[in-house]
Amino acid sequence: MSTGTVLGWREWVILPELGLPAVRTKVDTGARSSALHVDTQWRFVEQGAPWVGFRLAPAGRRSVEACAPLHDEREVVDSGGHRTLRVFLCTRLQLAGVERDIEINLADRRGMRFPMLLGRTSLAGLFTVDPAGSYLHGRRSRRPVESGDIP
Repeated sequence: MSTGTVLGWREWVILPELGLPAVRTKVDTGARSSALHVDTQWRFVEQGAPWVGFRLAPAGRRSVEACAPLHDEREVVDSGGHRTLRVFLCTRLQLAGVERDIEINLADRRGMRFPMLLGRTSLAGLFTVDPAGSYLHGRRSRRPVESGDIP
């Protein structure tokens, strides 16, 4: 078993390819996949390949829009047992001085405390979690995307 970099149960992450410099994230080993809150999403075709565009709008701040190639689409079962078909994309994660490509699905997390959930497939092999720890790798200095910002 790899010990890896130790994370707390919540951390700040950076998703540079999506233009998100600071996202308040719940680290959840009980969740298989990672999820990012989006207010709206749309599909389009770029050079014959399917893409997804999306927007999230922190309250009182300018909307953040991004797009990425559509990597996959599959059913996800949430913690309440509800099945939904979700779009997955691949993007770069920066956390605790580590960079890695991860799969992330786009979801409506409006009622959740964290706009992002980092699941165990994104953690595997590089990170372990100390459930008593919180923000072990510091807080971001830039104004973050927080759950309270998401209407």
